[in-house]
Amino acid sequence: MKYIFTILLALTGLISQAQNDLSLAYYLPKNITYNPSIPTPQSVLGYVPGKWHVTHDKLVAYMTALADASPRITIENRGKTFEDRPILLLTITSEKNHQNLEQIKTKHVQLTEANSNTIDLENLPAIVYQGFSIHGNEASGSNSALLSAYYLAAAQGQEIDSLLNDVVILFDPSFNPDGLQRFSYWANIHKNKNISTDPQDREYREVWPGGRTNHYWFDMNRDWLPVQLPESRARIATYHKWYPNILTDHHEMGSNSTFFFQPGIQSRTHPLTPKLNQKLTKKIANYHAKALDKIGSLYYTEENFDDFYYGKGSTFPDINGGIGILFEQASSRGHAQQTDNGVLTFPFTIRNQFTATLSTLEAAKSMRKELLTYKRNFYVEARKESNNNAYVFGNEKDAASSFHLAEILKRHKIKIHELKQDIAVQNKKFKKGYSFAVPKNQRHSRLIKAIFEKRTTFTDSLFYDISSWTFPLAFNLDYADNIAISNLGNEILELKHKQAKQLDQSNYGYLMEWHEYYGPKALYQILEKGLRAKVGMTPFTLNNANYDYGTILIPVQNQKLNNKELHEFLQKVSLKNHIDITAVSTGLTKGIDLGSNKFRPLSLPRIGLFTGSGITPYDAGEIWHLMDQRFDIPITKLDTDHFNRTNLARYTHIVLPNQRGLSFNKPQIEKLKNWIRSGGTLIGYRNIAQFFAINEFMEIEFSKPENNATNISFEQRQDFFGAQVIGGAIFEAKTDRSHPINFGYKNDKIPLFRNTTIFIKPNKQSYNNPIRYTKSPLLSGYISKKNLDSLSGTVPFRHKNFGRGNVILFTDNTNFRAFWYGTNKLLMNAIFFSDEM
Repeated sequence: MKYIFTILLALTGLISQAQNDLSLAYYLPKNITYNPSIPTPQSVLGYVPGKWHVTHDKLVAYMTALADASPRITIENRGKTFEDRPILLLTITSEKNHQNLEQIKTKHVQLTEANSNTIDLENLPAIVYQGFSIHGNEASGSNSALLSAYYLAAAQGQEIDSLLNDVVILFDPSFNPDGLQRFSYWANIHKNKNISTDPQDREYREVWPGGRTNHYWFDMNRDWLPVQLPESRARIATYHKWYPNILTDHHEMGSNSTFFFQPGIQSRTHPLTPKLNQKLTKKIANYHAKALDKIGSLYYTEENFDDFYYGKGSTFPDINGGIGILFEQASSRGHAQQTDNGVLTFPFTIRNQFTATLSTLEAAKSMRKELLTYKRNFYVEARKESNNNAYVFGNEKDAASSFHLAEILKRHKIKIHELKQDIAVQNKKFKKGYSFAVPKNQRHSRLIKAIFEKRTTFTDSLFYDISSWTFPLAFNLDYADNIAISNLGNEILELKHKQAKQLDQSNYGYLMEWHEYYGPKALYQILEKGLRAKVGMTPFTLNNANYDYGTILIPVQNQKLNNKELHEFLQKVSLKNHIDITAVSTGLTKGIDLGSNKFRPLSLPRIGLFTGSGITPYDAGEIWHLMDQRFDIPITKLDTDHFNRTNLARYTHIVLPNQRGLSFNKPQIEKLKNWIRSGGTLIGYRNIAQFFAINEFMEIEFSKPENNATNISFEQRQDFFGAQVIGGAIFEAKTDRSHPINFGYKNDKIPLFRNTTIFIKPNKQSYNNPIRYTKSPLLSGYISKKNLDSLSGTVPFRHKNFGRGNVILFTDNTNFRAFWYGTNKLLMNAIFFSDEM
């Protein structure tokens, strides 16, 4: 033991000295001269990359300095993150190309259009988008960007001149500025002078939530298709201005791995991706192998990851005529760490990423014409596959949800049209102004199909990510296929929210239906103003208008505002939230009158959200983002580590997201129960079901399928169990629209996203099962037959009165990745109407 300890001490000393003695020569290609007028990284940072983890502000400073010094580089700020950090893009190419950049860009876009055969490919540069560290704690990518940018700006000679003449590089040094900043702080403040390589050192154990995510704890490498975050919107706008031939996405993986580059597992490629795409990916892979062989780095390919979900950076280009490439480098997670492959140093990880950056550019140069031809042919073939009809989608009661799906399509440069008039298709009504049509015969016909299709058959049963993302189902919109072009009105060039109607003044009351997406935002503004509002428990008719379950009544009598002030305030609420509010002059209706006890009083919720140790950051972040960004509803983030000192009496509702190692002790659990007994509402998600059952918050009877392996070899065992995972699919549930959890939904069926195998048996009392999966629930995505049989007829929602309070459970995420608009209202109903359950 003493001998081993002595070796470790000696090794630590050598590593510390090596990092202190770092020079650019460790990274850069040999026998190349560099322009001395171009600033080196250390001249701006104060150190050679690899000694410290670069903070985003220093990364920005260096990229700006390069752009100022080099005629090969221009720089732009495409916007701001949630933390107001710049979202930079460098355009790197020859001076000659810079002078003709708009023309090059125009020609690349024309390669996607019907007249693409007129474009001469002979002298057209290839476009490569290189992006780094979309997961902030996978930092070798952004740190290697320092070296890549320096090399491209400063290297001299015929080789670099030829490269920059043939390639335009869209260089994104940090896909995730906020996460990179958070992680660099952690790694740097824990670095020893004598570097510790012990994996148990605090340096390698980030505190919750870690640096992987952005400000609201989203995995941004899942947002290329939904485009819900500012960083994603910036890069998607860039992508559609250029349609790159190659896009690289530089990541990290477990420390005991080596280096991975695509292609991934071939059988898991999305069927809409042409087979030639994977052949070209393999051809490019040869360049990476050659470069990594040269520096002696271990690597592998085709054994992991896949190209199925188009919302990832390495897969999104595949549905847009490009080649997406994922790089995964074993992570040092700090500055140096003992691994199965020896001591893995931060500089070594940077060097591998830098090497792969250059090998990509070499491939792009050598394969330039082949890549350009592939891009052109991709769109030619896509047009041949399309037909002259359209998709139509909408919700005659909810214009905002339709608007937001149309917004995503517009971000992807997909043409959308209004309807000429109201139409009915397959027992569905599509109302002009509330619906949109998408013609299939346009540039992005394959992308459109990927967004709208429902798919339930697959060549492989394993998925690296979700197996379905059908957008109209995610938005809970009615939609139909094969709509005649004759039904289409004008193309919508500028998308606008539906304008709310002018509100008349009333001396009696105002009514607001609950169907519109922004209803919860409007209601919170009303209650926050100190106004009285009630919710209608049953439908009624007034002035020939039908009002559904969940209609909100704002009486004029006994309000803190006078009649005129109330009218002016509600008019602002109506216009701001794109919601029609109706003035009424009588309480006499067909159905419940406005003075009925079936209009229940509502109160302003005060919401807490458990975060911190034991909570899944993604789930918590999605709820935080929903409240903070979408609905402007204050929410307090309660840290689980500080639970003993938390005064729960401040909150009417507390949300407990999915957990991964939550450990409340018995006194803490009793504290939570006492708060509920006193009138609080606790809302739990996903595997909180087990927490509720074990700690007797509610009685739950689970249904578990048997997963006994038959004729499965030892080698096949992982695939067998992997096939029993529901990685993310869409299922149909029947709803009881009279139950408050379903207020605001016009249909008696709802599509639900599910990525758990938590199956709960229904309650014996039918009225306690307001949401229940249908007999054949699969709408889109993969699920094993055993799991599908187990899911049929189960319930994804439970409610229990607990003293004066409530316990509410959702087995699945109603706020998934910010684009599942269609089930956001389930959470809001649980908050606003919990006492009515």
